[in-house]
Amino acid sequence: MKKFCLALDLKNDTALIAEYEKYHQQVWPEIIQSIKSSGIEVLDIYRTGNRLFMIIEADENFSFEKKAAADASNPTVQEWETLMWKFQQPLPWAKSGEKWILMENIFSL
Repeated sequence: MKKFCLALDLKNDTALIAEYEKYHQQVWPEIIQSIKSSGIEVLDIYRTGNRLFMIIEADENFSFEKKAAADASNPTVQEWETLMWKFQQPLPWAKSGEKWILMENIFSL
């Protein structure tokens, strides 16, 4: 099992944050299916203030490159991503076009 942690910021607007959370209480079934079919077995998103942390547990065949390629050819995923970008903003150190940034594990117990 592979584990990944990623971070992204939301726009610092209480109403937008509440709307973003509402979408995540009823994620579209096609989005859930695209996540599962990529090899992701567990995906949790946590929030503090306007910062999001995503924890992914995936099977050994999972790769971000394969997930990105599948997402690029899926119109429903593209629609979801466009909608979510209304609420999201890149981290200050993100490269152009980057959304979720893979975090480096600096400690394990």
